[in-house]
Amino acid sequence: MVTKKNLTATSAEKELVINRTFNAPRERVFNAWVDQKLMSQWWGPKGFTNPVCEMDVRQGGAMRIDMRGPDGTVYPMKGVFHEILPPQRLVFISSALEDETGHAQLENMNIITFIATGKTSTITVHVTVMKSAPAAQGALKGMPEGWNQSLDRLAELLVKT
Repeated sequence: MVTKKNLTATSAEKELVINRTFNAPRERVFNAWVDQKLMSQWWGPKGFTNPVCEMDVRQGGAMRIDMRGPDGTVYPMKGVFHEILPPQRLVFISSALEDETGHAQLENMNIITFIATGKTSTITVHVTVMKSAPAAQGALKGMPEGWNQSLDRLAELLVKT
């Protein structure tokens, strides 16, 4: 299975753009983003699991994913869907790293576009950091690698399904 990677990071880690081509039809790739059973199998870096993956995929619908790292640490992420245009576009705001008062230390706007290219499909993941506190600097530095590892896992899942 061959996937094509293209990564651009700009503006002091405030924006990330990744283009990836998958050997799967656009509809199947889109479905892997909106079906919580599929999402739970690929979301997160290599070695992570998702014991909680809940998604209400509609405008204004909530999402919650608890990623568990290889060391057992759980990293909760929440989000709200803002646009769902099957199978072309998905927009959601995600928040993570809540402090002791429940305020997110990291908030991103995520725009995922899906383009059919014959028997393959290309997605663009465009992440804009809307809010980042000093406590989120480690997560920001790891964001490009984390996204790429997640997309590697998605590619592996698409081969199996």
